[in-house]
Amino acid sequence: MGRLVTLGLLGIALALLGERLLALRNRLKASREIESVDLPNCHLIKGIEAGAEDIDILPNGLAFFSVGLKIPGLHSFAPNKPGGILMMDLNEEKARALELRISRGFDLASFNPHGISTFIDDDDTVYLFVVNHPEFKSTVEVFKFEEEENSLLHLKTIRHELLPSTNDIIAVGPMHFYATNDHYFFDPFLKYLETYLNLHWASVVYYSPNEVKVVAEGFDFANGINISPDKKYIYVADTLAHEIHVFEKQPDMNLTQSKVLPLDTLVDNLSIDPFSGDIWASCHPNGQKLFVYDPNNPPSSEVLRIQNILSEKPSVSTVYANNGSVLQGSSVASVYYGKLLIGTLYHRALYCEL
Repeated sequence: MGRLVTLGLLGIALALLGERLLALRNRLKASREIESVDLPNCHLIKGIEAGAEDIDILPNGLAFFSVGLKIPGLHSFAPNKPGGILMMDLNEEKARALELRISRGFDLASFNPHGISTFIDDDDTVYLFVVNHPEFKSTVEVFKFEEEENSLLHLKTIRHELLPSTNDIIAVGPMHFYATNDHYFFDPFLKYLETYLNLHWASVVYYSPNEVKVVAEGFDFANGINISPDKKYIYVADTLAHEIHVFEKQPDMNLTQSKVLPLDTLVDNLSIDPFSGDIWASCHPNGQKLFVYDPNNPPSSEVLRIQNILSEKPSVSTVYANNGSVLQGSSVASVYYGKLLIGTLYHRALYCEL
């Protein structure tokens, strides 16, 4: 009898594991292939060879790139090179990406930048917020951008127990921001287990010097986050649920869910056109190719433009798609006056004229 019970429990466990594996493949869109959608006037950006995971563009056309991200278990083309912040002036006819110098005292050797966001104060001071993973932990680094010197002055390192696995960030004040946690745990094995079991423990956190709180939770994999031009709505990408969540921002900085937009792809970072309010979503058509890297069958790239997301029927169009022959693993797409920048998790970056 004991052996029968053991065999029965083993069978149940194997069935559960098989069901979870099948569900994970579906969440990763492991069988999805895409058709190319090309843009005519594009070129790869020189100097970006190992990823530009996030991009943020100031109103004056200065674009910041977060480069060199390394994540346990994820491919890297430069595993031993620290990350950095690059800048490109999109007003220049032949714009180049140049690395910004960071002030003394900041640990450059362990710099591992992820999501970034800028904030311009009333006195025109520009702050750059950077999600950092030194030794694969999570911090938020706050810098002051010094344009004349093309440098970043490090102001503060923020650590908090409610920010265990920070992915992206949107600044709403000089020391205030919303950030996504793509997992509840920070340990790589526990992260994998959390994803495999589909626990939906990812969250959005609001941080200020006086208050830190969870303002939204229940995500499968909370990823890109951004804010509408009128500052009334917060947009959050749930990568493995293939959704964009729309939240209304309350006076106390809490979030109230307004709607959810389902998509047929794994959404990464979200950028906002400051004039139209359109959302530019960079996506991973097939997540399995992203996480299990094969140079002969590389991850593809996809950029969606979402118009009128608050309406009953938002318009979703594919602006760019590539099977990996040009761009692998697109993670961000940002626009500035007819120019489109597309970054990737660990590959190259593309500059296009729309």
